[in-house]
Amino acid sequence: MCSTGGPMADIDLKKLKTKRYRCLDCGNEFKGLGRKVVCPSCQSDNVESKE
Repeated sequence: MCSTGGPMADIDLKKLKTKRYRCLDCGNEFKGLGRKVVCPSCQSDNVESKE
């Protein structure tokens, strides 16, 4: 994980509230977090929430 602007906090990523997404370009289904979710397979931002 990359961090800028100071030390990184010790965060357990498994405890963060993630959503399930589906990429409308390549069909990949994945978990994401944040406002601007991008498909990890094709880097498209054309994704929809499955929740």
